Amino acid sequence: MRNLILSAVLAGTSLFGLTAQAADAPVPLEAGKQYAELNTAVPVSKPGKIEVVELFWYGCPHCFHFEPTINPWIEKLPADVNFVRIPAMFGGVWDIHGQAFITLETMQVEHKVHKAVFEAIQTDGKKLATPEEFADFVATQGIDREAFLNTYNSFGVKGQVANAKRLAMAYQITGVPSMIVNGKYRFDIGSSGGPEQTLQVADQLIAKERAAK
Repeated sequence: MRNLILSAVLAGTSLFGLTAQAADAPVPLEAGKQYAELNTAVPVSKPGKIEVVELFWYGCPHCFHFEPTINPWIEKLPADVNFVRIPAMFGGVWDIHGQAFITLETMQVEHKVHKAVFEAIQTDGKKLATPEEFADFVATQGIDREAFLNTYNSFGVKGQVANAKRLAMAYQITGVPSMIVNGKYRFDIGSSGGPEQTLQVADQLIAKERAAK
């Protein structure tokens, strides 16, 4: 009897192990399920590299909670992959936040304050709903307030804002966070099944594009 019980326990443990392995394994991709294939491919910003785009908004809690998952993944991307973060702008405060992000990128200080801006809005309840409010906040992070506002209102930044809006329309996004691989495939946390699964989808689509070269 003892041997029968032990055998049953071992069999159950083995089955559990196989189930766990199956759960960890990436689910085979299916267009229309985990991701959508765009009708018309959007040109990438660096030809020759596999482009991965994340569209986000500082006011989006899902984007904020995605940060601890996606940031370590970005740091480990291979040299043939180019990651681009684009702010989604659907009007109102979305546009203020988006133009502010592009301003910080243009000033080459986004990496210093990106996390702080997210936390100010999502954790501390700050609105940062005007360029002046945003400038006041980034000044507390060591960014020159007047330089920020001058850059925010510059012709170059306004051109980048127009381009970001054009790309969002071409990608046909309806919400954030959304991801695009190589201008061809769109997916998000909802379609993928969660933050970790979203990056599994990205990894598989990157491999698909690499193999197609």
